Amino acid sequence: MIEKEEIRRIITGRQRTSLPSEGKQQAAVLVPLYHGEGGFEILLIKRTDHVKTHQGQIAFPGGTWQPEDRDPIATALREAHEEIGIHPKDVEVFGELDDTSTATSNFLITPVVGVIPSRYPFQIEAREIAEILSFPLQLLKDPQAFHEEVWEREREKVRVFVRREGPHTIWGATARILRHFGEILFGAGERR
Repeated sequence: MIEKEEIRRIITGRQRTSLPSEGKQQAAVLVPLYHGEGGFEILLIKRTDHVKTHQGQIAFPGGTWQPEDRDPIATALREAHEEIGIHPKDVEVFGELDDTSTATSNFLITPVVGVIPSRYPFQIEAREIAEILSFPLQLLKDPQAFHEEVWEREREKVRVFVRREGPHTIWGATARILRHFGEILFGAGERR
């Protein structure tokens, strides 16, 4: 089982890859971790069908950069507070993962890893968030659980990165971020 200080050491000890933002809308997401009964859990949200983009998708709390945000960390913390009530002061930020982009909505996303207290008193923004989900961090140990599928979207065939977990289908940028995070955490652990 991976411990908090090991996660911190791995995240802070690596050089992240930044992608150019030209032509992309900058965004950031919080990759929230908390210590559950069986070890660390990773928290995700399911978006409602009422939001402008990514309706009904499983995602990380986060959203678009705003001029008042000094950096991607500020964006991720602000959005997590707006969407599910996580107060920025309650997040122990470890650092940022590599940027990733979305094909359909033209976002450049910076994932921000942070730990929140267990049994957090979430306050869900019901217009945006349908539910909060959590999965054991250990599930990310198996990169083979992620795969590409060909989906038809708007009469075009597109390759989509997917992971199925019980009744949930995690796909697109969220699935790519999860797989990359697992490779960083558990790949680094195997090389020690």
